[in-house]
Amino acid sequence: MKLSIITAVYNREATIAQAIASVAGQTYPDVEHLVIDGASTDGTLAAIRQARHAGMRVVSEPDSGIYDALNKGIAIAAGDAVGLMHSDDFFAHDRVLEKVAAALQGPGVLAAYGDLDYVSAADATHVVRRWRSGTCSLRKLRRGWMPPHPTLFLRREVFERHGVYDTSYRIAADYDAILRYFSHEDLRAAYIPEVLVKMRLGGESNKSLRKLLRKSREDYRALRSNGVGGLAALAWKNLGKVGQFVTVG
Repeated sequence: MKLSIITAVYNREATIAQAIASVAGQTYPDVEHLVIDGASTDGTLAAIRQARHAGMRVVSEPDSGIYDALNKGIAIAAGDAVGLMHSDDFFAHDRVLEKVAAALQGPGVLAAYGDLDYVSAADATHVVRRWRSGTCSLRKLRRGWMPPHPTLFLRREVFERHGVYDTSYRIAADYDAILRYFSHEDLRAAYIPEVLVKMRLGGESNKSLRKLLRKSREDYRALRSNGVGGLAALAWKNLGKVGQFVTVG
């Protein structure tokens, strides 16, 4: 099984090299890494060139944001399954893709995902929040559950059947896509019960009250448009994050 990893990046010269090295250091042999740069204006491209590895392809051109960039990557991906490596993130260990490929080769499995640790932007060894996702079900989806997007791998046919990211969402296209995919009974997902990705805190959707409110509005729109739930699901989605901080040891 060939895996395609997509990294969408714009002006992340401080972290992009670690994200690239994290993919390059995986023990799984059949991987292509697509780095989609939105015409960065800082030192990102120089950092990408310095960290470049075999099996990596770079596209650098203006785009309309992260979801547009991810859609570009999906369009040119040659893998049997597609996953992400955000420019601020890194894999938890070097055998993550081995475990993902094994899970995806289970009978009828179209998606695989695991757990995620949020780490401090200043100190990536310091875990701030632990996201333990658990197995999926439609009942949990209606109560605001979702798998950690950075850990999600999807077989190509999922995109072919249900589409890619809806770029009319500026912040919540990942949630909309997850609801669209996971609300279909034909999507069998494998949960890998361990941390697959470390994610630095400081995402775009949490940078200001205005963006938090916009994220909530887009989440509600995604819930309604996919027929999964409404305000109750949105409330459960936000309340469910509280325990992720409490469990940090």
